[in-house]
Amino acid sequence: MTFASVEFIFYFFPLFLIFYFSSRKLKIRNLVLVLFSLAFYSVGYVPYLFLLLASICVNFIIALRIDERQNASRKTFLILGVTANVLLLGVFKYTDFAVDNLNVLLAPFHLRLPEPDIALPLGISFYSFHAISYLADIYKGRVRANRSLGQFTLYMSMFPQLVAGPIVRYATVARQLGDRRVTWGRFSAGMRLFVIGLAWKVMIADEVAALADGVFDSTTHPTFVEALLGLYAYTVQIYFDFGGYSTMAVGLGVMMGFTLPRNFRLPYAARSVTDFWRRWHMSLSSWLRDYVYITLGGNRRGATRTYVNLWIVFLLCGLWHGASWNFVIWGAWHGAFLVLERAWLGRHLRRLPPGVSHLYLVLVVMLGWVWFRAETFSGAIDIYRGLLGFNGFSDQSLALGFGLHPLSAAALVAGGLLGFWRWRRPALLKGEGWVAVGADYVMVAALMLVCVLWVGGGSGTPFLYYRF
Repeated sequence: MTFASVEFIFYFFPLFLIFYFSSRKLKIRNLVLVLFSLAFYSVGYVPYLFLLLASICVNFIIALRIDERQNASRKTFLILGVTANVLLLGVFKYTDFAVDNLNVLLAPFHLRLPEPDIALPLGISFYSFHAISYLADIYKGRVRANRSLGQFTLYMSMFPQLVAGPIVRYATVARQLGDRRVTWGRFSAGMRLFVIGLAWKVMIADEVAALADGVFDSTTHPTFVEALLGLYAYTVQIYFDFGGYSTMAVGLGVMMGFTLPRNFRLPYAARSVTDFWRRWHMSLSSWLRDYVYITLGGNRRGATRTYVNLWIVFLLCGLWHGASWNFVIWGAWHGAFLVLERAWLGRHLRRLPPGVSHLYLVLVVMLGWVWFRAETFSGAIDIYRGLLGFNGFSDQSLALGFGLHPLSAAALVAGGLLGFWRWRRPALLKGEGWVAVGADYVMVAALMLVCVLWVGGGSGTPFLYYRF
């Protein structure tokens, strides 16, 4: 079940709202939110619900021990907790990857390990990072451990951010777990965010998905036009798919009284890779900065160590996204440009006209997406060959013909206009007068109606970050 599905929009969420607002007692609302969150997660695969619950219980107990200020073993418990979360993530996400690579090394000796074929639990990358940051912040004295297992379960499992983020620090929602209120103004603001995110997902990301899939998955030796269209389609798709999910998640949180962190701030409008990572998946980049980069020493130990730390962080960033060498290369690609910009390129970019530095950023990011999207190393190389014109220039495959239709073409244009340029809010929707407020409500209601019809009449695609 996804936020952009018939099951969620017509059944799950309306039923949740009825139960959630049927009581004014916060404890009852928290209980309703926990139960519905666990039910939402169970739709994916029930046995992995017990894995999530085990993670919650273990981290809850370890956090209490770390929070004992006079406990000489606090650091030991921190190491134990972080190791447990890393092992949990490692076993389920990277075992198959490790076995595959070991088999390559063992092949000359005619040896082969059996492939375990372990399925990836939904959201494990996100709730493992939640737990690690929670334990680390308690150890550093930034927060106190929550003594309520119910509130901690709510923090770890609330359905808006459980499966695909944003990565929420405990300090961000600590007070709201035990004291929050919902007003009509906040609820309507949250609904507005949800509708905008839903429109991004179903009207833009889902419409261009077939075009991207057709080029990356079904086209052999794509021509220049095919490779460029497929890459541009994926560039639009991943932003409006993940950006749409994050916007919906934040909107759902606001409707319930929570303030979740913003995850995107016009990333394609950046003018450097450094600036891009201040705008793209902001909760992940800030998490890696605070818990990995600074822990490694940050920029406090000289230029060479700083460059090494940046590389390590982005190699880990690539691996976090998926157990594949393509993701590692994608992380190394971004790490390389971050190092170059920190060393000398950054100061030159600041002197260039905005349009030139913006073009540089767009090219770097789009060429990097090839590694992120291609299923294999050879598949990525084939796309690059197409972009260089080695496979011809204008021939079109059948897959491209099926993917490129009037709606997908309109979505490509809309995605480019909304994603790559800064837009100001229309004057009609500015201010607090009844005209502006009324126009805003009408726009949101009309957009919601169109999205509902779109969802009910089409076949949507799963959110891309569900697989991470």
